[in-house]
Amino acid sequence: MPTNCPFCNIDLERILWQNDHAFVIYDGFPVSKGHALVIPKRHNASFFETNEDERSALLVGLDYAKQRINDDYQPVAYNIGINDGQAAGQTVPHLHIHVIPRYNGDVDDPRGGVRWIFPDKAKYW
Repeated sequence: MPTNCPFCNIDLERILWQNDHAFVIYDGFPVSKGHALVIPKRHNASFFETNEDERSALLVGLDYAKQRINDDYQPVAYNIGINDGQAAGQTVPHLHIHVIPRYNGDVDDPRGGVRWIFPDKAKYW
């Protein structure tokens, strides 16, 4: 376990839910109200390095995060994403799934969603 990894050294008071392989926290730098992270307990950088138990636990955590965000913030939709690798924008080399609640009017035109990582390719309609 790297001593400088913020997810390996998480303040236990931040944990909203956990099981044997994963946990959920609210993001420390949220892009919307209720932005949460689902994180495996074992340190690894990539979703593709997880084992079957971890993947199952992450999906249970994803369900928990959605329900918790619904209860606490009542969004109308979600973006769910993983930045897997430096070229994909990953800045913390410990896998984490972003659960980003969306609200009516939070952007002028939400069509295209995650496609906006490449703005010149986002509009396909």
